[in-house]
Amino acid sequence: MFGNTFGEHFRLTTFGESHGQSVGGVIDGCPAGLKVDFEHVSKELARRRGDGIPHTTARKEPDLIEWQSGIMDGVTLGTPIAFIVGNRDVRSDDYESLKDWQRAGHADYTWQVKYGVRDHRGGGRASARETVARVIGGTIAKQLLLQKGISISSEVILPHNREGENGSTRFGGHVKCTVYGLHAGVGDPVFNKLNARLAYATMSIPSAVSFEMGSGNDATSMTGAEYADRWTPDIQPRGANTQPLTITNHSGGIQGGISNGMPVEFSVGFHPVVTQIPLTQCRNLAGEVRMIELKGRHDHCHVPRAAVIVEAMAALAIIDFLI
Repeated sequence: MFGNTFGEHFRLTTFGESHGQSVGGVIDGCPAGLKVDFEHVSKELARRRGDGIPHTTARKEPDLIEWQSGIMDGVTLGTPIAFIVGNRDVRSDDYESLKDWQRAGHADYTWQVKYGVRDHRGGGRASARETVARVIGGTIAKQLLLQKGISISSEVILPHNREGENGSTRFGGHVKCTVYGLHAGVGDPVFNKLNARLAYATMSIPSAVSFEMGSGNDATSMTGAEYADRWTPDIQPRGANTQPLTITNHSGGIQGGISNGMPVEFSVGFHPVVTQIPLTQCRNLAGEVRMIELKGRHDHCHVPRAAVIVEAMAALAIIDFLI
């Protein structure tokens, strides 16, 4: 059973492999009447490609979207929105040496064990190429959120550059994400908390290794008096409601799994790119381990490209509560 669908009311189902004919998705639950900003969608895909960012993959996909259904004259119909993005710049021969070998630090071994077969070309379904569909679905969700006065932004936080083997730079980092304009009362108790859904959404992104809400791990060294977000003496108007704001935001705008009207703040950590060029340690199913010469095109650091994916998954999680 593959987990190809995210969401309950606003649902995104994705399909496709890194070196397959295409990737794409189906959005179900999008309300009718949204005038789609296609230029915004294209700009978000450019962020995911890393246009203008140094040391990104040499694979350059045009990411031209073929809208199949659910939109007429640029306006959503309320029916399923299907879209396809062709894979144009593939070099599958670069991965022939991996057909019978699993790379250290990758999903090659685990997929082989679970399913008995895997697409070795560029990581197949485990590749971040799949996130094209997430960004498209997330951008539609962002446009719905903007109608409600809700916006999402992010900041990339990287460590000091460290030189890896053969002079190549390999490091991870964090994406700090902030949601503005979300009113109090979004989220459900116990198993469907807003912060739990955000963690579930963002930890599904390839290479994600950690999720921190508000002050995150720093909260473990605070006293209760330091951590408690104290009320301000003033009541600030927010839309139709008047809501108290807090002096600090250590909780990240969520308490008891429900938004409190402050900005929702969280951080997602990503591990470094683990493919080492030209030699990476590999193992075959017979248990033999050796260094294999690899080709392929890889980022030196994929965190800057992940920022828009974090925003997209946050938008999908939040709109699912609001639909």
